[in-house]
Amino acid sequence: MRLTKLKLAGFKSFVDPTMVALPGQLVGVVGPNGCGKSNIMDAVRWVLGESKASELRGESMQDVIFNGSSNRKPVSRASVELIFDNSLGRAMGQWSQYAELSVKRVLTRAGQSDYLINNIKVRRKDITDLFLGTGLGPRAYAIIGQGMISRIIEAKPDELRVFLEEAAGVTRYKERRKETEGRLADTRENLLRVEDIRLELGGQMERLEAQAAVARQYHQLNDELTLKQQVLWVLRRNEAKAEQQRFALEIERAGTDLEGQTAILRETEAQLEASREAHFAASDGVHQAQSDLFTVNADVARLETEIRHQRESRLQLESRIAQLEGEQQHWQEQGENLDMEEERWRELQLVAEARLEQAQMKLEARQERLPMAEEAQAAAQEALNQQRNEMAKVEQVLQVEQTHRSHAQRTLQTIAQRRDRMEQERDSLAEPDTSELDLKTEELEEQKERLIALQDKLGAAQGELPQLESRRRDLLNEVQQAMKDVADVRARRAALEQLQARVQSGGKVGEWLRRHGLEGRTPLWKRLHVEAGWEDAVEAVLRERLNAVAAEDPTALAALVADKPAGKLTLLLSGAAPVASGGLLARIRCDEPTLAGVIADWLHGVDGVDNLEAALPRRESLAPGQSLVTREGHLVTRHSLTLFAPDSTEHGLLERQREIESLASVLEDKQLAVETVQAQLAEVEARITDLQADSQNLRRRTQEQQDRIHTLQMEVLRQNQILDRIRERHAQIEQAATELAAEEEVEQERLFMADEAIAVQREILDELHARFAGVRARLEEADRALREEREALAGVEREQREAQFALRECQSKLAEMANNRTMSQRQQNRIQEDLAQCRENYDNLQVEILEPRLQEALEMRVLREQALAHQREALENATQALRHLEEQRLKVEQGLNPMRDRVGELRLKEQAAALNVEQLTAQLLEAGANEEILAEQAQAFAGTKASTLQGSIGSLQKAILELGAVNLAALEELEAAKQRKEFLDAQADDLNTAMETLENAIRRIDKETRDLLQATYDTVNRHFGELFPTLFGGGEARLVMTGDEILDSGVQIIAQPPGKKNATIHLLSGGEKALTAIALVFAMFQLNPAPFCLLDEVDAPLDDSNTERFADMVKRMSSNTQFLFISHNKIAMEMAQQLVGVTMQESGVSRVVEVDIAEALRMREQVAA
Repeated sequence: MRLTKLKLAGFKSFVDPTMVALPGQLVGVVGPNGCGKSNIMDAVRWVLGESKASELRGESMQDVIFNGSSNRKPVSRASVELIFDNSLGRAMGQWSQYAELSVKRVLTRAGQSDYLINNIKVRRKDITDLFLGTGLGPRAYAIIGQGMISRIIEAKPDELRVFLEEAAGVTRYKERRKETEGRLADTRENLLRVEDIRLELGGQMERLEAQAAVARQYHQLNDELTLKQQVLWVLRRNEAKAEQQRFALEIERAGTDLEGQTAILRETEAQLEASREAHFAASDGVHQAQSDLFTVNADVARLETEIRHQRESRLQLESRIAQLEGEQQHWQEQGENLDMEEERWRELQLVAEARLEQAQMKLEARQERLPMAEEAQAAAQEALNQQRNEMAKVEQVLQVEQTHRSHAQRTLQTIAQRRDRMEQERDSLAEPDTSELDLKTEELEEQKERLIALQDKLGAAQGELPQLESRRRDLLNEVQQAMKDVADVRARRAALEQLQARVQSGGKVGEWLRRHGLEGRTPLWKRLHVEAGWEDAVEAVLRERLNAVAAEDPTALAALVADKPAGKLTLLLSGAAPVASGGLLARIRCDEPTLAGVIADWLHGVDGVDNLEAALPRRESLAPGQSLVTREGHLVTRHSLTLFAPDSTEHGLLERQREIESLASVLEDKQLAVETVQAQLAEVEARITDLQADSQNLRRRTQEQQDRIHTLQMEVLRQNQILDRIRERHAQIEQAATELAAEEEVEQERLFMADEAIAVQREILDELHARFAGVRARLEEADRALREEREALAGVEREQREAQFALRECQSKLAEMANNRTMSQRQQNRIQEDLAQCRENYDNLQVEILEPRLQEALEMRVLREQALAHQREALENATQALRHLEEQRLKVEQGLNPMRDRVGELRLKEQAAALNVEQLTAQLLEAGANEEILAEQAQAFAGTKASTLQGSIGSLQKAILELGAVNLAALEELEAAKQRKEFLDAQADDLNTAMETLENAIRRIDKETRDLLQATYDTVNRHFGELFPTLFGGGEARLVMTGDEILDSGVQIIAQPPGKKNATIHLLSGGEKALTAIALVFAMFQLNPAPFCLLDEVDAPLDDSNTERFADMVKRMSSNTQFLFISHNKIAMEMAQQLVGVTMQESGVSRVVEVDIAEALRMREQVAA
């Protein structure tokens, strides 16, 4: 692929739409610094996918959009387009069929960035894939910007390997490997999640298997715990009642003792109050005596302080007067010295004024001579500048003519090359066959119809799924609710059965039955079926006979009677009995004939009525032996009414038995409902699974269909574009051939005129050089004279400054002495005033008057101290009396406190005992305990301490706690867990298979990459070793791997120019490093030549000889690679087949300009004339 055009609009400084035509293989971009040449290189890098703003010399990607100038407003978007000639079909993938490719990128200030290939929106990855393995890319070795040469040569080994991989074309392999590693990482992550779930599920299954056994153990422990806890509460309640009575008697005795001691305390407190009044009076007398003494002491202290102060003031005034007299003598002597110093400085001032006047006269004379020397030097300089300008104009005209001549020669060469290429292209172009295009168009329409059908099916499937999901959630809720109902019924039934079994086997009668082998016999209440609502009536009549068991062996009755049970017990003896009907017996159903006779016998003469209101009127009509029983269990005979009171042991047996039988039927119905809902849920889930699979299949088929349509659209578009471009290209070739003939004739004429103008300008330039030498000699003489005058003037100015400085110093000293004289006079005046004030203060001191007053105050203080001692003695006597009474009160009060504490402690204990009784009674009521049964069961624990029973309860509680949570639905959960484990095992096998496939693919990619990279390394190393001596004129260079594994090993450059044995490349100069990097890049080009190469001032560090070798190398390589280079070097410019000029005539706006040939010819004619 060859780059033919570059279009820019709004990109950096190229605000106006600009097209740069690149018809040649060697295109040079020239222009002054800062005109925007490098922006062309940035534009190519940007359109190839560069996403880092710093690589484009900006802070953000918005910086590539023109941001305005002094005369232009900012624009809203930037676009760059590259036009490639792909007539050889070197483009990758589906784009290889296009004869011309357009790669475009557009960025708006809103942040939207679009990539287009042939005006079709694509991804950035598609742009990258298009140039993979070609050496092109935003940071590939084929785009070498400013500073890129130094970055290549100073790159780290790992960074240098990236260039080698690009040259080898393994970038696409790395992308494939990266994608495969991503899929492998996802697969491993999924496998880890599956393994975690399997591990968690395994632990869950182990827990479920253990929970069934734990539930049975829990029930046993809980029953035993309930019994012992209730017995413990009864024992503790009895103990609490006994303690409550004992504490009440002790409180009564302690209260009597407390009242006697309280009376003694009241009498002592009355005596104590009188003693306090006397103590307060003595204390007030002491306070008044102390106040009088404090007043006298204050007067003594004030007089002593005043006398001491006046004595100290006298000493200070005497010292101050002596000091002021010394200062007065010092200032008088300083005034005399100032008079002598002032006279000396006035003499020095007169001398300095004379020197300054002489220096000013010399300066005026030198200043008059300097302008004449400056005028002579300026005239000579003007003549030299005028001569230099004339020579520059001639040289400029000569350079323009030489440029015209070179341009004409290159243009003629380009015209010949373009004519040859157009002839070859015209011969290669042929009219394409449109039959294939018609077939592709028909196939495209058919595929679109299929896509519509698939999308309709997919929409229908996806529309049904939400309804099924909603139905599935509803059914799941129903299943959960039904399973909860089943669990509740089972729990209720199990609780009732446990209660019935505890009643059947409980008490001492149960032990008697077990001892005689009768514990397995079915009790009567299990063999009867009583009509609902009549259970209390049957219990009232039969009472303990409900627990009757069959005694099938009449011969053993004597032994049974000999060992009588501890409670009431009825034994059923075999034998036929007439079966009656009616009465209460009609409310009972019995399926055993022999038992029916027994029931009829026991209920003979007993009739059932609804309530007492119905029974009492019938009492008079009852015969002897007959009775009535109500639903509530009240028994009515002819002469009595027995109110029903439930027997705590047998009460509710029949009702619970009937409820157990009804719960069995309810449980069957609930289980059937669960199975029904589960079946519906299974159908819905199967339908959802089928729909999801169908939707997945339809989405896959739809995507495949869209891919086929997209491929067909691209193919139809490609063939249409090929057809249009071929026809358009025929017309362009014909028009270009005509234009080339006219252009060649014009260029021949320009070449002839340029040769003539060059000869004329060279003659004029020789003459100007001769005249320039004479003018330059006259300027040097004028410069020497001017320099001498300026040096003399500087010396005179220096003398003037020294005289001025001496005069200013004298004036400053005289002013300073005047200030000192004034300050001395002020100090003498101040000292005179201070002396007068001190002498006046000294005369005013009166120490002798204060001393008699002090003596009187001392005598008064002695009297006040004697009065205070008398008052303190009286206070001490009152204090001792008060202390004695206080001690007596405290002794009595201290005796009361233990007695009060004892009474309070006893009351708290009594309340605690009463509270314990109430709490234990409430706990028994809350637990629904029958105290009569508990009293019997407590006999089994007679003699057992409460602490021992509490320890047994704690052991049971600990055992229950050690069991943990009990799950009643463990079996169903275990079965679901097993099914889920089977599914996860199959999924884990699939993931392991997928991992093995991906790892094999990575190993295959690594092998192919390793082989290709090794071959590339060997070839590039060989070419590098050949090109380095060519560019340097000798020396040697090679590449060295820094590791054993080529896939991750770095690459290091070893380069030694001729005559050098440097150990590292960092010791080379800047030019040598640049030339080494160029040799390495060209070595990569020879292996995998890039379609074009961009060079941005890479020849800047090179000298002329190295630049010539560099230019020769580029010319040789231009046969395979198109070069677009920026340079300021004339040697590099000469190798260009086409020059593109960039200017910035308008501030901040770059433009591509051409040489104005007509203006150049006019200038040449003016010079020749």
